[in-house]
Amino acid sequence: MSRAAVIGAGAWGTAFAKMLAEAGADVTMWARRESVVASIRDHHLNESALPGLKLPERITATGDVAEAVAGAEIVAIAVPSQTLRGNLAEWAPAFEADSTIVSLMKGIELGTTKRMSQVIVETARVEPARVVVVSGPNLAPEIAAEQPAATVVAGTDHDRCRAVQHAIALPYMRPYTSEDVVGCELGGAVKNVIALAYGMAAAMKLGDNTKASLITRGLAETARLGVALGADPLTFAGLAGLGDLVATCSSPLSRNRTFGEQLGLGKTLEQAQTAARQTAEGVKSCLAIRDLARAHAVEVPITEQVERVCHEGVDPRVAVKLLMGREIKPE
Repeated sequence: MSRAAVIGAGAWGTAFAKMLAEAGADVTMWARRESVVASIRDHHLNESALPGLKLPERITATGDVAEAVAGAEIVAIAVPSQTLRGNLAEWAPAFEADSTIVSLMKGIELGTTKRMSQVIVETARVEPARVVVVSGPNLAPEIAAEQPAATVVAGTDHDRCRAVQHAIALPYMRPYTSEDVVGCELGGAVKNVIALAYGMAAAMKLGDNTKASLITRGLAETARLGVALGADPLTFAGLAGLGDLVATCSSPLSRNRTFGEQLGLGKTLEQAQTAARQTAEGVKSCLAIRDLARAHAVEVPITEQVERVCHEGVDPRVAVKLLMGREIKPE
């Protein structure tokens, strides 16, 4: 592969661009802010996303999507999930006819309850086989620091998955392929919601038993929903399921965990947003995941309580009591 594009210049998009470049591609990043474009293009730095990281010389940047994707065999998209549909309708006509579109986003769309690959297929009017999902325990600062990690490249076209796999295979990144797009996407989306609950528990000084229970039961409700949607249950025992869930819950680098901590300290959603300086994906996705679960008659009690804390003002301590007071049943 000679050319790749990354749409979005946040931490994950920047780290992914670095991997593509180090694996041999010439990469053009798209950023909305001209100051970010100039910094990447002229100084190979993106201080707003990954401070102090010197980017490879093979990376440049532009504020023009058409320029970014021209000639790109791989187009990776790393924008907030709830903004994808509105932006992609404008961007997609510029994509090369046979480029592979890589979704780096982890969310469920509000209103439609669609996964990001479904939004891409519908909005960009491309065949599902052209879309590949990358998901796993991939905290961007650690990958940027070249700490060993692994991820999953999921798609229905084996050759495209293999191409993306080779495009990011590095001494510090081990990518695996999968055909289970549904499972990988759900694992990536629901873990953000569970991480909010984990952050609340940590802020309330609840112990390791509580945290282990949240991870385990959070994985159970993720798997229940995934199976109802046709996912392979084994996916949730892997990198895109348990792996991503553990990393997102346990790491202080996790935006969702740290946002949950603010809520656990008793702050309102607005106060937590001010303290965190940005909204975590799980805050919005919990609404869509709740609706998706209800539509398929799947119980997601942790997600339900996170939604109530985030959007109905329920005290996290009350949410814990409600979870613990549910009817007892077999595991």
